[in-house]
Amino acid sequence: MSIWTVNLLTLFPEMFPGSLAHSLSGKALERGQWRFDTVNIRDFADDRHKTVDDTPFGGGAGMVMRADVIEKALLSIERPGRKIYLSPRGKPLTQALVTELAVEPAVTLLCGRYEGVDQRVLDVCGFEEISIGDYVLSGGEPAALILMDSCIRLLPGVMGNETAPDEESFTSGLLEYPHYTRPAEWTAATDGKVYGVPEVLRSGDHGKVARWRHEQSLELTRSRRPDLLKSGKK
Repeated sequence: MSIWTVNLLTLFPEMFPGSLAHSLSGKALERGQWRFDTVNIRDFADDRHKTVDDTPFGGGAGMVMRADVIEKALLSIERPGRKIYLSPRGKPLTQALVTELAVEPAVTLLCGRYEGVDQRVLDVCGFEEISIGDYVLSGGEPAALILMDSCIRLLPGVMGNETAPDEESFTSGLLEYPHYTRPAEWTAATDGKVYGVPEVLRSGDHGKVARWRHEQSLELTRSRRPDLLKSGKK
């Protein structure tokens, strides 16, 4: 079975693997269940100053990363696989999309900086644009780490409980239900009150528990993300 491989086009290769070197993803990396390669875009600049950007045509603030330099960096990758540019204008990163990416043999993530990258390299090289949310970061590296984390945990054998992903938020189209653990009665130091656990969760009736969890998921989704219900998910 091929190892899930991520190629990272970045100006800051030292930002990887970052948090992914720890916990489940870090152990999976050590076991060889996934791998990553960083490609420093600056290494492919031709001038002595290693210039990777220039002023935008048409004027405006900021600088734009050059198409020729990015293309050279991309062509250095032997097996780029699915090519993704992390961008706030891209299609949203959903759990369904994460599931798709996690079964790709390889993906290449382009991490932009400054005002972005020359549109021509995105068009010519077939990059798809993906957004992790409706906000702007100073660079694509944190977004790449988030995308990678969401995929790595779905790789076979990475998570201890193989059924866990099936019950998480967005997998069924709903937000996940509340969780409780011991102690059954907890006296909070914050207000001195005693808080219990919903009795149904202590009943031992798996059918009732399943119904309660589904009802809780529906209610949470209605109150916090009604857009998920409007989109036809139930």
